[in-house]
Amino acid sequence: MPPSTLKISYAGEKGPVFWLALRTGILTVLTLGFYRFWAKTRLRRYYWSAIRPGGAPLEYVGDPLEKLLGFLVAVVFMAFYIGIVNLLLMYFSFALLNANYAAYALSFLGLTPIIFFAQYRARRYILARTRWRGIRFGLEPGAWGYSWRSMVHWIATICTAGLTWPLTTLWLEKYRVSRTFYGDQRFVQGGSKGLLFGAMRHVYYALGLSAAATAMLALYQNPAWVLVYLLSGPWLIYGWAYWRAESFKRMTEAKQLGDMQFTAKPRPGRIIGIYALGGLMMNIVLSGVFLVAFMALGLAVGTTDLENITLDDMDMATAALVPIGVLVYFLFIIMTRAMTHAWITLPLAQHFAEVTQIVNTQTIAQIVQRDRDEFAEAEGFAEALDVGAAI
Repeated sequence: MPPSTLKISYAGEKGPVFWLALRTGILTVLTLGFYRFWAKTRLRRYYWSAIRPGGAPLEYVGDPLEKLLGFLVAVVFMAFYIGIVNLLLMYFSFALLNANYAAYALSFLGLTPIIFFAQYRARRYILARTRWRGIRFGLEPGAWGYSWRSMVHWIATICTAGLTWPLTTLWLEKYRVSRTFYGDQRFVQGGSKGLLFGAMRHVYYALGLSAAATAMLALYQNPAWVLVYLLSGPWLIYGWAYWRAESFKRMTEAKQLGDMQFTAKPRPGRIIGIYALGGLMMNIVLSGVFLVAFMALGLAVGTTDLENITLDDMDMATAALVPIGVLVYFLFIIMTRAMTHAWITLPLAQHFAEVTQIVNTQTIAQIVQRDRDEFAEAEGFAEALDVGAAI
């Protein structure tokens, strides 16, 4: 009999993921972006294998060629959309309003459903290529249903100035989770409509305090009310971390997979600490790199005879600085990305994994394999739009 509770361990380390992200980033730049599909696959395999419920690692078996072909298909579609639809919108915008702002607004609105569509399909592909204990995950088709529901919920959120965001988050999570499978077992996302409002309370408190201070400052013009922002600012940061931790906890503990349930105890302080320490380390490293680069540039300029310099010399120096500037730019992006993986993404994944447990797992051996979802389009639209296809 399997144990009744499975703890989730995490085997990832900062050093290996940093060098993996750095190498794959360099190869992506050298191949003009084509290696990004292999880079993302290698990083996912590392992250998945580090998460080990009950000691058994997750497996990611996505194929980079699937991603590349899906991306090319999506690019053809997006080229048609941008070239034809936007041309028509621009024509009618100038014909009716003698301006282009209406065309830009309608183009963005027309692209929004495709963004939500792409996010759902990316999730479907990722789950279809994820296994645990040899059993596949899966997600039923439903991208357009998710798209129009997301549009409705986001409109409601915007109209209420963000007050209904917890309800939007829960409703969309229910739609996704209710179509998610592990083997032949369907996940269920429970929870009442008010499940997540309590998780947002510190954000509401901080925003309410800021609004009150702004109103009092406008009415009485007393500079002392500015001091209130010194309290509401840190409170808002804590509220954001509390939302991430508490919403994860509440939604996780409201999920079921057959008889199996889940528990989670993430800590807001730990989330803030990860971002604070990671940001500090990144700033120190990048500042040191740029300091060395500027010192080297200063030494080069100092050894140059500025009095005898000619226009040809200046043109040659300018021509030499352009590739150096491009190199520094890409180095900055690659280093930032690699350090983000090592000091933010990986510690967050580790924290959320280690505070989660699976309970009532006695019947886990009865779950049988599901058919493979071919899904050859992969994450093409998410890759083309650069949304919803991250690690």
